[in-house]
Amino acid sequence: MKKQTWAFIAALGLASWTWAQTPADTTAVKTKDSVVKKATKELPLEPGRKVQFSTQEGTWISVDVHPSGTKIVFDLMGDIYEMPITGGEAKAITQGVPYDVHPKYSPDGKSIVFISDKSGSDNIWTLELKEGSEPKALTKDTDQLYASADWSPDGQYIVGTKGRRNMKPYIYHKDGGGGAQLIKEPANLKTIDPAFSPDGQSIYFSRRNGAWNYNAQLPQYQIMRFNLEDGDTETLTSRYGSAFTPTLSPDGRWMVYGSRFEEQTGLVLRNLADGKERWLAYPVQRDEQESIAPMGVLPAMSFTPDSKKLIASYGGKIHAIDIASNSATEIPFTVDAQLDLGPQLSFKYPISDETKATATQIRDGVVSPDGKRLAFTALNRLYVMNLPSGTPVRVSQHNFVEAQPAWSPDGTALVFTTWQTGGGHLYKAVLGKKNTVTRLTQTPAYYSTPAWSYRSNRIAFVMGSAQVIDDAVEPFESRAQEHLAWISPNGGAEQIIDKTKGRERPHFTKTEDRVYLNHGSKGLISIRWDGTDEKEHLKLTGIKTYGSSDVFGKDHDHAALPSAEEGWRENNTASRPSEILIAPNGQKALAKINNDLYTVLIPKIGATPNISVADADKASFPAEKLTVLGGEFAQWSDNSKKVFWSLGASHFTYDLDRAKAYKDSVADAAKAKELAAKDAPKDAEKKDKKEDKDPGYRAEELAIKAYYTRAIPQGYTLLQGGRLVTMEGDQVVERGDVLIHNNRIAEIGASGTLEVPQGTKIIDVQGKTLTPGFVDTHAHMWPQWGVHKNQVWIYSANLAYGVTTTRDPQTATTDVLTYADMVDAGMIHGPRVYSTGPGVGYWGYNIKSLEHAKDVLKQYSTYYQTKTIKMYLVGNRQQRQWVIMA
Repeated sequence: MKKQTWAFIAALGLASWTWAQTPADTTAVKTKDSVVKKATKELPLEPGRKVQFSTQEGTWISVDVHPSGTKIVFDLMGDIYEMPITGGEAKAITQGVPYDVHPKYSPDGKSIVFISDKSGSDNIWTLELKEGSEPKALTKDTDQLYASADWSPDGQYIVGTKGRRNMKPYIYHKDGGGGAQLIKEPANLKTIDPAFSPDGQSIYFSRRNGAWNYNAQLPQYQIMRFNLEDGDTETLTSRYGSAFTPTLSPDGRWMVYGSRFEEQTGLVLRNLADGKERWLAYPVQRDEQESIAPMGVLPAMSFTPDSKKLIASYGGKIHAIDIASNSATEIPFTVDAQLDLGPQLSFKYPISDETKATATQIRDGVVSPDGKRLAFTALNRLYVMNLPSGTPVRVSQHNFVEAQPAWSPDGTALVFTTWQTGGGHLYKAVLGKKNTVTRLTQTPAYYSTPAWSYRSNRIAFVMGSAQVIDDAVEPFESRAQEHLAWISPNGGAEQIIDKTKGRERPHFTKTEDRVYLNHGSKGLISIRWDGTDEKEHLKLTGIKTYGSSDVFGKDHDHAALPSAEEGWRENNTASRPSEILIAPNGQKALAKINNDLYTVLIPKIGATPNISVADADKASFPAEKLTVLGGEFAQWSDNSKKVFWSLGASHFTYDLDRAKAYKDSVADAAKAKELAAKDAPKDAEKKDKKEDKDPGYRAEELAIKAYYTRAIPQGYTLLQGGRLVTMEGDQVVERGDVLIHNNRIAEIGASGTLEVPQGTKIIDVQGKTLTPGFVDTHAHMWPQWGVHKNQVWIYSANLAYGVTTTRDPQTATTDVLTYADMVDAGMIHGPRVYSTGPGVGYWGYNIKSLEHAKDVLKQYSTYYQTKTIKMYLVGNRQQRQWVIMA
C-alpha cells in the first residue's frame, strides 16, 4: 500500500453572525466614496458578506392569512414575505439588517404588526402595506424580549408578551403610548403566543410556571384565557403532552393548539362549543417546550376567513389543512433570499512544539508587608520573587497542590494550604537563603484561605472534611467550607471557632483583634475569636448587569442557564460583591463585584451602611473603581495605601494616593481651561477640535514570567499491527502501522511499508483499532475550584475514552487556565484543554459601548489567552454586535 501522511488539524473558531430584513432604503447610508453602508447606530456591525439563494422550503415559518383570504404573510430567516394564498413567488416586505419575525395582518388588512430588533433590541413594530411606508416602533425597550404580538379584532389594540424569561402580557393602543400590563402575578408565570378571541373579549396564551428547566418533564405548557372585562384567568387544558400556541378560528368555533404525543408534536383541534377534541395534523414539527421558546412554542398559524382551513408550516413547507377532512395541501412558495452576514471570522492557532512556556495564570498573589516581594502560585506550586524584576523561585519541593499563601505580619514567613488525595494541610515557610517548610496542622482536611492575625499570634482559616473533596465530582462543595478555625503559627491542634454559616474569607485589621469575614447577604462582618458578637460593617452593591431573569428565587444547584429558581449566577437587579476585604487600618473596604474591583470608605452611621458603587464617583460615600479590564485575587498593601491584584499572568499595583493626585490634577486643568475660556476675547477664533478623552489613572502592570517545561515526547514510536481508521473517506487499513515522531504523527501505512528509524520504540497494537484522537468542542470539564486537585477525574475519563482535545465553551471561573497549563506540563493527565474562559455573560456585564466591549474582551485575548469566547446572552443585539466588532 502506498505510504500516506496522516495530518490532523483542529480548527477552533467562533463565528457569529445574524441577518435580518427591514425596508432597504431606511438603513442604507452613502459615504463620501458612494459605498453603501448598512450599519446604523442601533445595529453598528457592517455586513461583510452577502448570501443569495432561491429556496422552496424554510425552517420555523410563522404565517398569517390576509382578512380577504387571498394572500398570506410569513417570515423566513428574518425577512417578512407576502404571496398569494395559492402559492408562488414571495415578495419581500422588509429587507435589511434587522431580524423581523411573527407578522400579523391588521383586521383591515392594510398593516402588519411584527417583532423586530431594528432599534438594537426586540420591540413591537407596525408597517402600513403601501408604497413608501416606513416601519414604526410601537414599543421602545432596550432590555426586553418579545416573542410575538396580535391585533384586537377592531384593529385598535395590540397585545404582546415581553420580559426576560418569564414573559408577561402587555396591551398597547395602535397609535402609541406606554400600554398596560395585563397580568403581574404570580411572578414566575410565563405567558407567550398571545391570540385575541374573535369577539375581542378574551386573550389566549401558552402559559407555564417558571421560564424553563433542564431535563424537562411533561407537561410544560397549558392554554390559558384572560378575560379583558374583569381580568380573570382560566386554564383551558390539562394535556400531559402540554398545550401551546392557541390559534382561534374567525367564527369562534374552533381552537387549534400544539401538543406532544410520545416523541412527536401534533396539532389538536378543539370545538369550543362542546370541548370535543381530535388530532388535526400529526406529526408536524418539533416544538420548543424544552427551550426558552424565544419565538413561541410553535410557529404562528392562521385560519382562513371562512374558518374552513388552517394555514400552518411544518416539514419545511407551508400547508393548508382542511378542518373537515384533516387533509393537508402544500402551498408552494419560492423565496429569493438575500441575506447580509457579518464579516468572516477565521483565525489560525497552530499548536506550538516549543519545549518551554510561561504560565498563563498566576493565582493568589500577595505582596510582602515591606512591598519588596511577591508570593504567588503558578501551576499550583508556590513561588516567591523580588519586586519588580526578580526571578520567581519555588518555595518548597512539594509535588502536590500549594495554594493561597499569606504573609506573616513581620514578612519573614508564609502560611499556605495544600491538597493531595486523602487530605491537605497548612504549611509554614520561613524564608531565607534556605527556606524552612514545616507542617502546621495535624488533621488531614480541606483547608482554605489562611490569614495571619496582626494582633494575636494566630492563623485563621476555613476547613472542611477531606472525604468530601475526595468524593466531589462538582467544582464546588459547600461542606468543604464547614468550620471557621485557627491554629498557632508554631503548629498544633486546630481550634474550632464556629460553623461557617455562610461566612468565609477570614482576614484582619491592625486596629481590632476581631476576625473579619464575608457573607453573601450580610456583607462585611466580624466576630470575636470565640465566635460571638457578630457585627455587620458594610453592605455593597454594584452595577445592574444585563441580566436574564424576571424572577429571582432561592439558589439551587448550578446550571449553565439558571431558571427562575436557579439564578445562582445572577445577582438580582444590582450585583453583589463576591468578596469584601477591610483595609489593615480599618478605614476602607476593597470589594470585587462581578469582575471589577472597588474601594469604598466605611462610614460609621449608627447602622450598617448600604452603599452602591454602580457609579463610584457618585456613591454616597467616597468610593473608587480601580479596574478597567477586571481583576482577580485582590489584596491590600500593609499600609492600606495600595491595592494589588492579578489578571492572567500579570500583577497590578494601584496606588490610591497617586490616583487621587491624578484626578485632582485633571480637575484643576479643567478648571483652568474654563477660566481661560471666560477671559478669552469674545471674537477669538473657535477651534473645532475634538479633544482626546482622559483615560484616567491606570494601575501599574508587571508581567510575571513563570516558566515550565512542556510535556513533549522525544524520539520515534511505532504503533504496529493495528486496525487503522484513516478518516480518508471510509478507508480502513486492516493491519497497519502508525509512526510517531516526538508529538506528531509522521506516517501511516500497511504494516511493514514504513521506513522505521533505528532506535524507534515499538508498541504492538495487534487486535486494537486505532483512530485519531477525538476532539470535543463542547466539553464542560469543570474541575475543583479554589484549592485545586492533583488530578481531575473528568480529564482522566475523557482521555480514557479517546478524547485528546477539548474546548470548554464557558468555564464560569478562570481556574481552567491553571489546569490547562498543568496538562500541558504533564503534571496531570488529560486531553489538550482549550476554553473560552468565563462566559462573557448576562450575569457579569452590561456593555455600554464598543469601547467598553473592547476592554472586556482584552481580558480574554491578552490575559486569559483564550482562542475563542462565549457570548452568553450578554445583551440585546446592539450589545452583541459590539462584542463581535470588538
